[in-house]
Amino acid sequence: MSATSTKVTSLRRVVELASRAPSVHNTQPWRWRVADGSALELHADRSRQLPVADPDGRNLAISCGAAIQHAAVVGSALGLTPDVALLPSPVDPDLLARIEFTPGRTPPNAQKTLELIETRRTDRRRFTSWPVPDARLGHLAEAASGWGAYAIPVTDVAARFRAELLVNRALSIQESDERFLAEQEQWIARSSRDGVPVPNATPAPGRPGERPNRYLGVVGTTSGGRLVESTDGLMAICTAHDDQLAWLEAGEALSALWLRATQDGLSIVPLSQVVEVAETRTALREEVFAGMAHPQILIRVGWQEIARTTLPRTPRRPVDEVLEG
Repeated sequence: MSATSTKVTSLRRVVELASRAPSVHNTQPWRWRVADGSALELHADRSRQLPVADPDGRNLAISCGAAIQHAAVVGSALGLTPDVALLPSPVDPDLLARIEFTPGRTPPNAQKTLELIETRRTDRRRFTSWPVPDARLGHLAEAASGWGAYAIPVTDVAARFRAELLVNRALSIQESDERFLAEQEQWIARSSRDGVPVPNATPAPGRPGERPNRYLGVVGTTSGGRLVESTDGLMAICTAHDDQLAWLEAGEALSALWLRATQDGLSIVPLSQVVEVAETRTALREEVFAGMAHPQILIRVGWQEIARTTLPRTPRRPVDEVLEG
């Protein structure tokens, strides 16, 4: 096999595993392109943007940022040193990143890293009642540093109470919006390549009336429960600015934090509702973070039951569908 063929094979593997990154509604709103034989460019796939829930492309960019961080991690594990440039083209708003890969050394933990990429899930089922210690949240926050964004554990009682109220307020606003519910429903059991399978969106059996996840009102659940339990850890990925670059950086930080949580045996559930609604996004910034940071996404953190059956992986589009060149 020639050196060129080997590089292309490696880049295909990078894209294959980078596409395991989490994305809103599993929309996978990205397109990859091989450039100059040794680089990958990531483009936004605007056809997969959610016009009702995400008119500005915030969630799309966060999703793509997670894919960028996944690609860098996978490249490193495969012995390719990544050099990431975000938003490399001012004349092409959909060209979000370029990653140059140069030959490097395969790290000793390479196999474990690749297993984490494969193992990571979005499991919206209720966590156990074991609380997540503040020290654990601090450890996770460290993993999110160095990406231009940062994670803030919400541990103050008053701030946490207010954040929970705002999450529920955002859910109520979205529940009353038929356009939002219709858009959300389009991505449940959508296909064998994308969208959220019904088992990943529905509550655990025997928990009627619980508010288990963002798909309330779409998959037969009813209002009345709590989305965040008192024993859940609560964190926010924040940025100093609020633009597309900041959203990409938030996605990178979220990805890094999520992989650390998977390594530590913790589970992550994004709570993007509160940021999707303009009213609650502003209130979250001003009332919980005193206007000092732009929260891009809230996440709840918890322990899953050890004996619980692992959810199937959400589907992914084939590499040939998302990779050009």
